[in-house]
Amino acid sequence: MAETSSSSSSFKNGSSIASLAPDHLFPILFLLPVDSILSFAMTCKKYRYLATSDNLWESVCGRDWGSSAVDVLKSSFRGGEQQLPWIRLYKQVSKVDSVCCYKLTEPDPDLVLPTPRASHSLNFVSGCLVLFGGGCEGGRHLDDTWAAYIGNSSQKMLKWQKIQTGIPSGRFGHTCVVIENYLVLFGGINDRGDRQSDTWLGQVSIHENLGISLSWRLLDVGSTSPPPRGAHAACCISSRRMVVHGGIGLNGVRLDDTWVIELSEIQCFGTWHQIVSHPSPPARSGHSLTCISETQTILFSGRGLGYEVLNDIWVLHVSEGRYLYVFGGMVDGLLQPAEPAGLSFDGELFLVELVIQL
Repeated sequence: MAETSSSSSSFKNGSSIASLAPDHLFPILFLLPVDSILSFAMTCKKYRYLATSDNLWESVCGRDWGSSAVDVLKSSFRGGEQQLPWIRLYKQVSKVDSVCCYKLTEPDPDLVLPTPRASHSLNFVSGCLVLFGGGCEGGRHLDDTWAAYIGNSSQKMLKWQKIQTGIPSGRFGHTCVVIENYLVLFGGINDRGDRQSDTWLGQVSIHENLGISLSWRLLDVGSTSPPPRGAHAACCISSRRMVVHGGIGLNGVRLDDTWVIELSEIQCFGTWHQIVSHPSPPARSGHSLTCISETQTILFSGRGLGYEVLNDIWVLHVSEGRYLYVFGGMVDGLLQPAEPAGLSFDGELFLVELVIQL
């Protein structure tokens, strides 16, 4: 009885969790599951401040994702100068675990399906899935186009339709993105190893009987375009722009350049220009490029110059250019021979693009 009484007395007079300093609570919270940390944050204002602090959640992200992932995120986010919202990042990433995938098509002898392939393009535009090209066994390219109407509802059974277009030419390793209701296809490699640098615009039409037609046309881009390539990455970054990076160029050389094409308002032509940035991702192919805002894209992974598999992450900031038209004016003799009066008048029109070099 004496021992029991003594033990009870010792418990009552011991230190409670409320008396622990934040520095002592921090390592305890770090060891708890995420649900327990969030529950602890609901007890009072003091603990909510501690349990939702960026320092704690940066450590939790490092614990669950690995320190290298945290280091990459910190260095990519505005040069590491601004604190990341770690708890919000953790919540967003954790939602990915709830994604449910299921097979859309089952083997059926009555269904006509695209042949197996890789390095093709698949896009959702105007309520349809559109599949084009790719490579098959033997290193052969494919030039077929398939479409399946989905609409606004998710279907578990697709009815593919083969669309006879004849263009673009067969290829694999190309990119195709959706800009408004158009498909923009660039580059690729054919089974002879030829790299392409053409840009195509595709438009899908849905008919009353749910028949699908697709019209392709070669986009007029003037005299400037990226060098030929395949296995590059591309994504849409605004309502009229697409960015392209890297890939495998002529003679199998991996590229590290970045290009942006801007479509005209009525999509009758496009203008390519190269973006020069320092620092920039090293040369690679087979990587991904994902738009996260109208001015930001995320580049990840790929194969480098030595065929090594990369795992770096880069953030590309693409700012809107500002244009200035300049016409005429007086020109002194430093630029061209002056007239007897000492000055000459110029009648040329210039378009000056003001761009912030990144």
